Amino acid sequence: MSFPLLTVTAAVPAIGAVLTAAVPAARRTAAKWLALLVSLATLVLAGIVFARFEPGGDRYQLVESHAWIKDFGVRYELGVDGIGVALIGLTALLIPFIVLAGWHDADPLETQSKRWRPTQGFFALILMVEAMVILSFEATDVFLFYILFEAMLIPMYFLIGGFGDRAHSGSDENAAAQRSYAAVKFLLYNLAGGLIMLAAVIGLYVVAGNFSLTEIAAARAGGTSHAGGVGGGSLEMATSTERWLFLGFFFAFAVKAPLWPLHTWLPNAMGEATAPVAVLITAVVDKVGTFAMLRFCLGLFPEASKWATPAIVVLALISIVYGALLAVGQRDIKRLVAYASISHFGFIILGIFAMTSQGQSGATLYMVNHGVSTAALMLVAGFLISRRGSRLIADYGGVQKVAPVLAGTFLIGGLATLSLPGLAPFVSEFLVLVGTFARYPVAGIIATTGIVLAALYVLVLYQRTMTGPVKEEVRSMPDLRPRELAVVAPLIAVLLFLGVFPKPLTDVVNPAVQHTMSDVQRTDPQPEVPVQNVEAAK
Repeated sequence: MSFPLLTVTAAVPAIGAVLTAAVPAARRTAAKWLALLVSLATLVLAGIVFARFEPGGDRYQLVESHAWIKDFGVRYELGVDGIGVALIGLTALLIPFIVLAGWHDADPLETQSKRWRPTQGFFALILMVEAMVILSFEATDVFLFYILFEAMLIPMYFLIGGFGDRAHSGSDENAAAQRSYAAVKFLLYNLAGGLIMLAAVIGLYVVAGNFSLTEIAAARAGGTSHAGGVGGGSLEMATSTERWLFLGFFFAFAVKAPLWPLHTWLPNAMGEATAPVAVLITAVVDKVGTFAMLRFCLGLFPEASKWATPAIVVLALISIVYGALLAVGQRDIKRLVAYASISHFGFIILGIFAMTSQGQSGATLYMVNHGVSTAALMLVAGFLISRRGSRLIADYGGVQKVAPVLAGTFLIGGLATLSLPGLAPFVSEFLVLVGTFARYPVAGIIATTGIVLAALYVLVLYQRTMTGPVKEEVRSMPDLRPRELAVVAPLIAVLLFLGVFPKPLTDVVNPAVQHTMSDVQRTDPQPEVPVQNVEAAK
């Protein structure tokens, strides 16, 4: 098609970010409405991308390709497969709710100058992150992806360090120091991963002579590119070279994901950020890491991916159990959700490297469903924290008696987090475990402990905050307001819909997963059925 739909889908929030930042200081309400309208327009465009995508068609669709830096073979090359379409939809779906939930989070304090414009900057940065994340899901040029992978750190750094959570138990100076520490730690960890990836990107160019994912993958297969063009001959890569390049890419993606032991920046960042920004981190930005494992690690380095699988499976299992255990022991609500997310990312990475179609389909669905469930739980937690002014679990009790709607939505978000049957995360977690059991039964058994621990930390959190005697400090706590209900209710509806009818997503995702399985030359293990016994039973 001639219309650059993918470019426009990413350009709308980018242009909206510039316009929002330019709104005069005295018109901060106008900046909020502009950001919301831009995010809704992006959602409509993402819906068009989803509608135009044909699951049975070419692997990469809506392709755009233009010369960018000719001397180095860098192209502005975009295209989406089923996995990219699903994650673009997740991003576009969550941003309007993030904007609504953070409606008052960046309002200037009375002591600040009237010329200070934190509101405009806050929403502009959110829209800029959305633009970069969407474009990263569309990029099929490795160098273009790398630029976006690194560039999104800049607005995220300012969102964490400049617009931190106001519910802090210490002094203003201590709160500012904690925000600064979290922002710098986030930046340094991700920059370190990005620099190692840059070396791998350069190494890939030296070996392949270009940055096009489709051309390199086709050359490695010695055939026709997935985009429909000619791969340009075969590309032989020495085993040691492929493994070093794979490790360079995977390290950066494991930091972003985050995978144990590269996870320590996430609890700090989510704890010190506002609740909407915490959702932006774990439900949107971190998905770029797991998405890139599927698209680039498995697509470009199939043999190295299989070589590294045993070690990555072990790291994923550690993430699952370690993250869940630390969530059980948390006293801070937001840090509990952060450690729960580390455990969930372990499930996603386990599904990817189980190298089965069920595991990878489940991992992709897990990315989407974890995004929605974490958004629901964290945003309701943010509403709760804003009322009491504290993130500590011990400061709450009996909330369900004074704010039953808030407590009810908090419970649903928590039940989705523990993957209750009937809610969306159950489907994806089930597929990941089935896919893992099929190839690595011991790993599947260990991973199930994460389910038990999830039930423990979610139900204990609910019991300590929502049940029991009403604490004096929460007696006057108001229930959810209309704006807050407008944030939470649609997310719960999505969790229920995808929990009972995931087919719209699986139809889009499954063909892309089959392509990925073909890249690594893996087939699903055949069930070990004693045929002679079956015949005898008849």
